[in-house]
Amino acid sequence: MERILCTKTLYNMLWANKLPLSLFEVPRALKHKHRRKWVRKNKRRKGRSIEERPAVVKEGTEIGHGEVDTVVGQRAGREAVVFTAVEKGTRNYIAIRIPGRTCAGVESALAQLQELYGAERFSQIFKTMTADNVPEFENLSQFESLGTKMYFTHSYRSWERTQNERHKGLLRDFLPKGMSIEQFSDEDILNMADTLNQRPRRVLGYHTPSELFDAFLDEVYAIECVS
Repeated sequence: MERILCTKTLYNMLWANKLPLSLFEVPRALKHKHRRKWVRKNKRRKGRSIEERPAVVKEGTEIGHGEVDTVVGQRAGREAVVFTAVEKGTRNYIAIRIPGRTCAGVESALAQLQELYGAERFSQIFKTMTADNVPEFENLSQFESLGTKMYFTHSYRSWERTQNERHKGLLRDFLPKGMSIEQFSDEDILNMADTLNQRPRRVLGYHTPSELFDAFLDEVYAIECVS
């Protein structure tokens, strides 16, 4: 049985120069938009891959492991965004207003956390941080000098930061998509996170994230006092 090629296959062969004809000999082919097949390339890793992250981090059985991200208001504008960090074990949520979705903005948020908790105890409170493999976290690995190990998810896999994604949804109750963050002050953003941290969670035995995280901090600083 003789095989008959479909029109689409013939056009594809024509564009690939696999027929003894040129495109100009078949004017109709020029009217058809030729679609190139683009292969998505893996982005260059900003640092240590999530594949190297200890299993205990994913399990959430040890306190001190965070997932970080940024929350955008109006995507079209270059304006303030919110840097967020959620501690996986206690679900404690940190939200800091930063000038923009840039490396400088993320660095300013981490500098605030370093000042708040102290450089000496930073790596005990934040043993690891996991971030998206995106431009604003380009310089995140430099904070490993404080003793915190930084890990990066695979590109386009937000589910590898499950807790942060869930909390981003909760924050959207206060900051719906498309709403400008410029209209909120630093204190407004902090209060939003505080409100979420005061909510009892069934997964936490109906304790609040704030209760559990404060108890964790007490343990960390108690060690400092003893030593």
